Amino acid sequence: MIKGVTYLITVALLALASTLVSAYDPSPLQDFCVAINNTNSAVFVNGKFCKDPVLVTADDFFFPGLNIPASTANKIGFNVTLVNVDLLPGLNTLGISLARLDFAPYGLDPLHIHPRASEILVVAEGTLLVGFVTSNPNKLFTKVLNKGDVFAFPIGLIHFQFNIGQTNAVAFAGLNSQNPGVITIANAVFGSNPPINPRCSH
Repeated sequence: MIKGVTYLITVALLALASTLVSAYDPSPLQDFCVAINNTNSAVFVNGKFCKDPVLVTADDFFFPGLNIPASTANKIGFNVTLVNVDLLPGLNTLGISLARLDFAPYGLDPLHIHPRASEILVVAEGTLLVGFVTSNPNKLFTKVLNKGDVFAFPIGLIHFQFNIGQTNAVAFAGLNSQNPGVITIANAVFGSNPPINPRCSH
């Protein structure tokens, strides 16, 4: 009886361990895989072709100009400069990207989600009201952030940032994907092509 129980526990532990091992995302087997739009390249990793490592330069890991404000002269008073794998090829396979968020007074980064990334945001200038909403039962977490404050947004959850100040605001966001994607909720619901059938919303 005791041998049977011991055997059963051993088998259960091995099954659990093998499940964890097979679910593990393995570490890269090379230092980098700089993205290149060349279909003659022999290696295709994470949606991009890899540049020959012999041809890689420091410029493949460099992006200038994130100190330059983007224009907020639009109807929401907001603009984002996203540095992802399409602008910085060296990000390919690294699982990170960066964004600069510029807000006019009372500018809004409207309700949106990142389907492939969590986000961490730091305020560089100004005062932002930020928040996210959980999945059902849809609890709102919100906070007023001042210069130097940091806030995190979990992957896939609806979130927003709103400049509640009378001056411009600037924030920087780190995302744990080379291509986090963005879905603006109102645009997706009311601006899809073709439009969502109104009968589907009941």
